[in-house]
Amino acid sequence: MPITPTVANAISAYNDAAKRLGAPGLEAPTQGGTSFAELLKDSAQEAIDVGKTGEQQSIAAVAKQAELADIITAVSNAEVTLQTVVAVRDRVIQAYQEIMRMPM
Repeated sequence: MPITPTVANAISAYNDAAKRLGAPGLEAPTQGGTSFAELLKDSAQEAIDVGKTGEQQSIAAVAKQAELADIITAVSNAEVTLQTVVAVRDRVIQAYQEIMRMPM
C-alpha cells in the first residue's frame, strides 16, 4: 500500500530524522519565535483570505458594483497566491520523499 505524502507526514519524518541526528525539529525554540508549522498555518490562512477577496470581487463584478481594475487585481493576486501554494506543496512533498529515501 503506497504512502500518501501529507504535510503532517513530512513534518513527522523531518522531526524523526532531526531527533536521530540530535538537531532541533520543526518546533519553535523555547526562547520564542515562530515554528515552521505556525508559519505554514499563517501562510495558508493568508492564501485563503486572498482567495476570498478574489471571489468577493468577482461577485461584485456580476452585480456591477466593482471597478474592472479592482476585479483584475484581486483575481490576479488570487492566481499568484494559488501558484505559490502549489509550489510550496510540491517542495514539501519533494522534501518528504527525499527524507523517506534516507537510510535509517
